[in-house]
Amino acid sequence: MQIRLSPAGIATPRLPAPAGGRPAASPRRPAVAAAAAAVALALAGCGGDDGSGTGGGTGAAPRMTLTITERADFPGTFGAVGAYEQLTGTLQGEVDPADRRNAIIQDLQLAPRNARGMVDYRADFVMLKPKDMGKANGILRYDAPNRGNMLTFPNLASAPGDAVYFEQGTTWLFSAWQGDVPKSSAARLTVDVPIARNPDGSSITGPYATELLAPVPSPSLTLPGSTFNGTMIPYAPATLDTAAPGVALTRRVNETDPRIAIPAADWAFATCDAATAPFPGTPSPSSVCLKGGFQPNVLYELVYVAKDPRVMGVGLAALRDTVSFFRAQAADAAGTPNPVAGRIAHAIGQGTSQSGNAMKTFLHLGFNEATGGGKVFDGMYAHVAARQTNINTRFAVPGGGGGLRTDHLAFGQTAPRGLAADYVDTVAGRQGGVMARCAATNTCPKFFLGLSGTEFWQLQGSPALTDAAGATDLMQPANARVYYYSSTQHGTGTGGLAAGIGYTPASAVYPRGSMTDFADTFRALFVNLADWVARDVAPPDSQVPRVGDGTLVRPQDLRFPAMRGTVWPQAGGAAVPDFRYRALFNEFTLLDYGSTYRPQDESGIPAFLPPRRVGRDYAILVPQVDASTGLTRAGIRNVDVRAPLGTSLEFNYVATPGIVDLVNLTGSYIPFHTTEAARIAAGDGRPSLQSLYGSQAGYVAAVTTAANALVAERFLLRADADRRIQRARDTVVLP
Repeated sequence: MQIRLSPAGIATPRLPAPAGGRPAASPRRPAVAAAAAAVALALAGCGGDDGSGTGGGTGAAPRMTLTITERADFPGTFGAVGAYEQLTGTLQGEVDPADRRNAIIQDLQLAPRNARGMVDYRADFVMLKPKDMGKANGILRYDAPNRGNMLTFPNLASAPGDAVYFEQGTTWLFSAWQGDVPKSSAARLTVDVPIARNPDGSSITGPYATELLAPVPSPSLTLPGSTFNGTMIPYAPATLDTAAPGVALTRRVNETDPRIAIPAADWAFATCDAATAPFPGTPSPSSVCLKGGFQPNVLYELVYVAKDPRVMGVGLAALRDTVSFFRAQAADAAGTPNPVAGRIAHAIGQGTSQSGNAMKTFLHLGFNEATGGGKVFDGMYAHVAARQTNINTRFAVPGGGGGLRTDHLAFGQTAPRGLAADYVDTVAGRQGGVMARCAATNTCPKFFLGLSGTEFWQLQGSPALTDAAGATDLMQPANARVYYYSSTQHGTGTGGLAAGIGYTPASAVYPRGSMTDFADTFRALFVNLADWVARDVAPPDSQVPRVGDGTLVRPQDLRFPAMRGTVWPQAGGAAVPDFRYRALFNEFTLLDYGSTYRPQDESGIPAFLPPRRVGRDYAILVPQVDASTGLTRAGIRNVDVRAPLGTSLEFNYVATPGIVDLVNLTGSYIPFHTTEAARIAAGDGRPSLQSLYGSQAGYVAAVTTAANALVAERFLLRADADRRIQRARDTVVLP
């Protein structure tokens, strides 16, 4: 079993005991009233109120100023809705430090204020809207950028299924929320948030830690570092003196190895180059130079005293107020018309991966309550998003991840995984789930949580489904659905086309990727969510693995069939090794960041870094597999699972000697043998394509049956089903 760190800190007061006197370890959920009381306590502890007041404030409404910098036609025309246009621009807004709805924002009271007593921000946005808003369907779909990138911006050439949103008349909005994204390209959306200062104007300082990996030998590495956050704007060190208190650089190979201190004289805050600027290089607050250079396959950890923290939580307020403006206001403070005024009846927020975690954080911290009252989002879809995002601590780093060898000590993992307002965390001794605040203010949206298989293996997904001990399935709130995409990796797959799977034996033990594609599953689910929001048509029940029926188990309890490798033509005839299950997974242990950090809210100020181990772990469970095919048994089993060409595994192993780890957020694929004779000769325990389908016509028939069944179950749209069937006809797998 692989040791992994995924903190869940403990530095908050224990919340009230469950209602009715039940012990904290009880699998039954206590009453919502207890959770509301817990919310009131938490809000009071951070300067807010219990949600029963009017919101307070300075007495003046925050101003919003809209600037549209570009209008352009969006390619294509879409049925009765017709043409779309793309608007690009900015919104300049204000956050009222006296409004209770903003009280949770870390360091807001230390942010500079304008002449009106407000805190300023500026956010980029892109909107896609029908040219004739009279043909719009009344739904505003907000897609949260991922580290400033519009990952879900529609490309109908590569994803023709996305045309359904345009044909229905949906208005799309992309708007920035992450305050450390550099404006490195026109396509990247940024938000300007303030820097907190001491009351006397001096710099605020505090502990900061990051992990560094060098993909190739490098004399220096740029900050902030880490696998996921490397291109963001770093926090400058308070001093460039590497021998100063609170400053250290260490090295180790595997995460669980002891840290080896690197002497202060052997590294510098500097940029260097072996040819033109050898060590110690040129002093720099945004780069680290190491004598002898940084080496691949070594995990470096840098701890230093940082200065000038950004008030990152303002980004969540900016998102709240941006969506509220477009759905409810006729014009901005200067009289500039809202381009969709009067045409938006419902708003649905969506985020994928890191930005999906951000949407859960938005909800958890209470930002779905609009400053004018009511909900910001009527619906919310957190896609492949098992955790939350570190955006409201001092020196927050929202871009952190939690995959390959790094970021397991990063924030973004301490907040509750359970959705219900009255969720009980018996490991940390805390009460209250993601929906505690919105339940207290009656602002909870209809909510979808989507999980790929990678979320269970690398991103600690099972605590969203079970009690902290992994003994009992959680009962999800009535306004929520959880959908597990069976046999998938974190990123989408190729959907039955082996040409998309690569195999580089030096980087991964098995071919990297997945044949199981969830893109069309997501599309059908989003349409279901929109129907639930706009027409009150209930969506399908949650589809998840469960402890109770044996489909969610401890990693050591998986039972794979014998899977024998084949020759992989795309790697020059390289032989895929036989599958050997190693039961590696990322663990989830409770960590302590000190009494000034509030782990329940992933807010506050860490007193020390790295955090300290508490010695208590959350249970990690994974989906059980089918003993015949090796594909998982539970969840939404899409076409690629019901009519498979091989086994898509939800994990892969690093092939580098000496490194014990999972490949970052990546699955693996081991194809079935084509003929029964080849299967028997190899000793493979899975069926051959010949035994499954008999012929190409049999394969097409199996895909057709699977696709039609998924349409009936509302997990596949008819147009996507037809594309799947046509692709099966075009992909020769058998004579």
